[in-house]
Amino acid sequence: MTEWDIRKLHILRTLRDRGTVTATAEALLMTPSAVSQQLTNLAKQLGVRLLEAHGRRVRLTDAAHLVLRHTEDVFAQLERADAALAGYLAGESGLVRVGAFSTAVPALVVPAVTRLRADCPGLEVRVREAEAAEAYELLSAGEVDLALSLAAHAPTARDPRFHRVPLLADPLDVALPAGHPLAAAVGLKLADLSGERWIFGGSGPWSEITIAACEAAGFVPDQAHSAANWTAILAMVEAGMGVALVPRMAAAERTAGSSGSGGAVMRVLDADQPRRHVVAAVRRGAEHAPAVSRVLAALRTAAAAR
Repeated sequence: MTEWDIRKLHILRTLRDRGTVTATAEALLMTPSAVSQQLTNLAKQLGVRLLEAHGRRVRLTDAAHLVLRHTEDVFAQLERADAALAGYLAGESGLVRVGAFSTAVPALVVPAVTRLRADCPGLEVRVREAEAAEAYELLSAGEVDLALSLAAHAPTARDPRFHRVPLLADPLDVALPAGHPLAAAVGLKLADLSGERWIFGGSGPWSEITIAACEAAGFVPDQAHSAANWTAILAMVEAGMGVALVPRMAAAERTAGSSGSGGAVMRVLDADQPRRHVVAAVRRGAEHAPAVSRVLAALRTAAAAR
């Protein structure tokens, strides 16, 4: 196969456009002798005559015009490659894989991706739902580029493997059946619910968060039912089967997608308001990658909007 030299082809193309060796040399910041030498070498590589005398000047041969007709597609593709690379370096293209826990997907990831699709259509974000601990395992293994998790269930900030970015403190509100005596109580505190039947997960992060919040308020919750899905938990609350602590992000998304009034009342606690802290994490050093930086910025914007 013939060896094609892009630099020499560019000189030939410029000669065609400029008309003379002198003008070509000026345009390319070369000497006329260097232009002539490069074109002579190109002719030897291709095995054809590229120039012929035309009075005191030279002109391109039919072979030279044939070569340039085919190489125009090459130059166009290189221009597209330059543009794509520039976009990549600016964080406007590329692929970022995100692992996120369930309530963070609709509340933070989807708004961030929606914004990025408008601002950076060449940037692809691929989402993978994962529990907090699993998200860090995926991040460490290189299967995702960015993990969203709860700070209480993430490696410490001193872990040298990760760079963490705080996103928001998500308040935990109390879900009560609509007819509950405390549904309209003034100044409701978590301690006021110490005698209630509680609904929360049997194990894992949410069980720990609920138990820790209740213990901080001075009591151990009586677990009447166990569920890990917010739809199931709120359905049981609506049926009068118990009360539950619900992240505001989860309640907001369910309310937005609900067509009815529902039988649960969400109450903001007047005191001892528990919160769960949501963080994003990347492998240390990756925060400087333009595409990852763009996604982190979009997540911060989505978090601030809440």
